[in-house]
Amino acid sequence: MEKIKNFLKTQKQYWKVPPKGRYMPYKEIISYSSGGMGVRLIVFLVQNMILGVGNTLIGNTIGIAPRPLYIIYIISVLSGFPLTALRARMIDNTRGKEGKYRPYIIKMGIPTVILGIGFVWMPYERMSLALKCVTVLLFNIGFQFFYNFLSDAYYSLVFLLSPNTIERSDVCAIRSIIENFTPSIVGIFLPIVASWITGDSTLYDIRIYRYIYPPLLFGGFFLAIIAYTGTKERIVQAKTHIIQVRLIDALRAVWRNKYFWIFSLANWLGFLEGAFDNILGWLYNYQKACSPAQYSAITAIIGNASFWNNVIAPGFIRKYGKRKILIVTNLMNIFLIFLLYPIVKSFAPAVMIWMLTAVIFINRLITALGHLLHPSIEADIRDYQHYITGERIDGMFAAVGLIGAAVSLATSFVLPAIYERVGLNERVAVSLGYSGDNVYDVLYNSEFFVKIASVLILSAVVGATLNVIPFFFYDLTETKQRAMVTVLKIRALFEDYAAGELSDDSLIEAIELIEEAKEFYGREPHKLTKDEIKAAKKSKDKAAVKQAKAKYKRKKEENEKIEIAEYVIREINRFDTEEGQLEIETAKLIVEAGLKGFADLKLLSVEEAKAMPKGTAFEKEKRRNAIIQAENIKFARKTIRKYYPDGLEEFDKSIFDRLQKEMEELEEKQKELIDLLSEARKKKDKKSEKEIKADIKAVQLRKQAVNSAFKDASKKFSIYLTAAKPYINAQKLLLQKENYSRYGEILERYEAAKKEKANA
Repeated sequence: MEKIKNFLKTQKQYWKVPPKGRYMPYKEIISYSSGGMGVRLIVFLVQNMILGVGNTLIGNTIGIAPRPLYIIYIISVLSGFPLTALRARMIDNTRGKEGKYRPYIIKMGIPTVILGIGFVWMPYERMSLALKCVTVLLFNIGFQFFYNFLSDAYYSLVFLLSPNTIERSDVCAIRSIIENFTPSIVGIFLPIVASWITGDSTLYDIRIYRYIYPPLLFGGFFLAIIAYTGTKERIVQAKTHIIQVRLIDALRAVWRNKYFWIFSLANWLGFLEGAFDNILGWLYNYQKACSPAQYSAITAIIGNASFWNNVIAPGFIRKYGKRKILIVTNLMNIFLIFLLYPIVKSFAPAVMIWMLTAVIFINRLITALGHLLHPSIEADIRDYQHYITGERIDGMFAAVGLIGAAVSLATSFVLPAIYERVGLNERVAVSLGYSGDNVYDVLYNSEFFVKIASVLILSAVVGATLNVIPFFFYDLTETKQRAMVTVLKIRALFEDYAAGELSDDSLIEAIELIEEAKEFYGREPHKLTKDEIKAAKKSKDKAAVKQAKAKYKRKKEENEKIEIAEYVIREINRFDTEEGQLEIETAKLIVEAGLKGFADLKLLSVEEAKAMPKGTAFEKEKRRNAIIQAENIKFARKTIRKYYPDGLEEFDKSIFDRLQKEMEELEEKQKELIDLLSEARKKKDKKSEKEIKADIKAVQLRKQAVNSAFKDASKKFSIYLTAAKPYINAQKLLLQKENYSRYGEILERYEAAKKEKANA
């Protein structure tokens, strides 16, 4: 009872204000997760409409065979390349109080729902195969942009809700528990409702989708709005920082992010891991292994497997770390997938389906813990990118992910080839007495079913094995992530202080981080052993056990602070090192040459930079910085020749403020006119109504002109940034050195701010 009271007290205390060291109040976490029920429902439904060789709605229900399905899949993926690049650019260059991702939950949710409803209501039963393929392809091109944008906006939003990696993991766990209610409920009742609609046990009747999907899609969208209204994005960077990112610059920046490539490689290599996913559905639909009610129970059992992982995940992450969990769960995944093979080979469908359910449940129970970590790992990878480049380029990660789409195109022929090779083809269907119009009829034959399912399981084992290998090279720990975020806060502190934009809360937080780093810097880390805990447990003295655990925990926390201190002090003292002094000397040369002259300086070429020695840590760092600078100079010279034949001129950034101000005034004017129009309609004043409508139209036209001007200015500014990047970076470096020298001034303000806060 006491625990319940404490829990309720905590919920009330932190409902609107986050706990110390955290960023999100409980109300925001619940809002994000509740909105996730809607987004997750839309994702669950629309995924059934996305092209893929194993897609049962497109393959089994609409009746497109694996080979033509693979062809239109390739076209769909290729169409997604420019759309993904556009999406990435929109996200990274978004300006506004709403944030990078939140606005797109609404803007992309509406067209996604419309496309989903249109997809299921197309008259496929009256179409030829060619027309079916064209129809499905066109809808998928729409999904490539709108649906992927919606999904990316919601699931990437957590990256910016908190810079605390442990808090993000906790939020992902809570989100997963809550958001999975909607697809779980739909999955449980779908077989039963489908049997009412069709009168039999099949799930491959288009009427099921036409009657069930539209209201669910609408419901999902209205739930998703909660995530938009109840959250706030938090980016650790200076308030005065301006973001303008070109695709080519983002690609160059991500190229050096080793963690991105490790994580991506794991996903690319595991392309066969899900090859066995359709076997349970095939058992139900083709082998009649159970009744609709029993299949609902199976869906419920498997659907709830991940629930328990979400409950224990936060504790496991704190205890073992994300890397260990990923490796262990993936290794167990290999074994459990392989365990499906003897079951399929040895048992009749009625027994097989329940044994497969048991093994798949255990597999999901274990592996979902690893999958749960993926959003948190992606967020850590983006923090690392921000740390090494100074820019948040969240959207461009999707654009760089196009490389993964290209890899998928190169590997996606494997599964259709397996299907074809093991008998899922027209020739075998005809030989078994079927018409051949739907090659999936082969699965009614028990012998071919076992043969096909067995090969798919072994293929999945290969995919799961390849998937785990890259994670052995992943070493971005939770402590390392905290250290990088701490450095980002310190950089923002000095930049905001110089610009006169520093808030007292940010000042106090950053200074306390620096002072704590000074306290722990240079200390020898504790050697962590659990010998004292084991000895205390043997003595059966509860107080001694508690004391030993507390001591172990304190030592572990101090070790983390010692590691973080290394990052912080290295950042603070970066200009006192030999490498830092060399950077400053080069920066002075570039700034002295000016915008018109820096490109003519005789600096190291890319080839000369790559030829530099790399035997020691210092040499590696020096070489890396030299290569980056040489590449920036190379691209700058090329851009200046193309766009600034008369010499590079400084860009007037005030145009953005003017356009933003005008846009805000126009939006306010539009709201006023809409209110006036409503009043005129109530009074039935046709003349005023006509005049107001004309004014509204004029405002809308002006808004379009302002948007066009903003896009044009953004494009020109992006070009300018590429051309002037070496000069801008040199200016930033010199300014950063100057700002870091003001620590004494900032410390005085800190003391005053702290006293003021204590007296408040």
